[in-house]
Amino acid sequence: MSVEVTKLANGLTVVTDHMDHVDSVSLGLWVGRGSRSESEAEHGISHLLEHMAFKGTRRRTARGIAEEIEAVGGELDAATSVETTAYYARVLREDVPLLVDILGDIMRNSAFDSEELAREKHVILQEIGAARDTPDDYLFDLFPQAAWRSQPIGRPILGTPETVMGFDAQALRGHLANHYRAPEMVFSAAGAIAHDDIVRRVQEQFGDFSAEPGPRVPAATYSGGSMIEPRDLVETQIVLGFPGVGMRDHDYFAAQALATLLGGGMSSRLFQEVREQRGLCYSIYAFHWGFSDTGVFGVHAATGPEDVTELMPVVIDEIVRVHDDVTEAEVARARAQLRAGLLMARERSSARASQMARHVLTHDRVIAPDELVGLIDAVDVATVRKVAGRLLSGGQPTLAAVGSVDQVPDVDWIAERIAAPSREAPQRRLGTTG
Repeated sequence: MSVEVTKLANGLTVVTDHMDHVDSVSLGLWVGRGSRSESEAEHGISHLLEHMAFKGTRRRTARGIAEEIEAVGGELDAATSVETTAYYARVLREDVPLLVDILGDIMRNSAFDSEELAREKHVILQEIGAARDTPDDYLFDLFPQAAWRSQPIGRPILGTPETVMGFDAQALRGHLANHYRAPEMVFSAAGAIAHDDIVRRVQEQFGDFSAEPGPRVPAATYSGGSMIEPRDLVETQIVLGFPGVGMRDHDYFAAQALATLLGGGMSSRLFQEVREQRGLCYSIYAFHWGFSDTGVFGVHAATGPEDVTELMPVVIDEIVRVHDDVTEAEVARARAQLRAGLLMARERSSARASQMARHVLTHDRVIAPDELVGLIDAVDVATVRKVAGRLLSGGQPTLAAVGSVDQVPDVDWIAERIAAPSREAPQRRLGTTG
């Protein structure tokens, strides 16, 4: 493996992966702070700060940043997630010095101009509105709120119109100073690079960031429950979930395999039974979200209101059945899909840079591809059954639904069906958010 790692004196980690036969470099700064690091009053500030990073510094205007990047054919972007905020770029090898300088500039010298801030708040209000107007997007705002009720990890990343409009430049500077600390930062690069050169440039730009760790991120406790919103829609959007496992958990890859074989492709159980055999919906899939200390397993389906009554028992019964009769052939297919996804992603420098950063932030080291493949290959029928049992017995189910919800069962009925599957259609209903 061509990965090299250096930790600066202040605790910032620099990690690189040299790739032969490429002329470009993907690089960026990953900060181990996202929406779950926010207090209730700060809801949405991480995302706003990410937006404002490109809106001008003491040395560059917002337009100047865009023009410098595009003048060399580069790409510059950023993203806020639950646990990280990332600022990343892709350029040709000769333009690496420019990109490191720009990233340092926006982290150290952002102006937070009042006019730019007002405009960007307006942009985010439109983004919030667009998410609310898109049923499946809004559904996945409701779902984590039900899974981790009244906790930062469950709140929508974008914030609310009220919180976003309340932030000013002072709040942004305070959040930057409190949370963007060197021990929680990783500078990652993959492609046509030399490790020592990257280390030197990162030291110049970020070597004086605070070596004191930032505030502790609050632990998450899965709660389960329901978030239901009636709307006049052609389809009813539903997510049914259960407690999952964190990325550090020894069952993490078994949970990923379970999601894959249950609803990860056209050969999966849910696709074959619900879509192909019964024709109850166009789209259905399973997923497992793993965070540093928690996770959630879920199934998403979009169906006509008239099919909800038949759909939900079928989905629940398939989830229960997989614990009892999962086969080696299914697990082998799931392993192959996970292995192929991992190795195919490594063909892209951007995926390598992102993966290395996430590994360091989560595991404090880069996990070699061979080790990851070994963890995937170790998943067998017994470990999949074990993790299926964990999620089914781990607490109250989570249910989110948007649309015509009169036929959507409540979580108590779902829990009863899990305990004794193959009953008649549900009798209890939910029609309001609860």
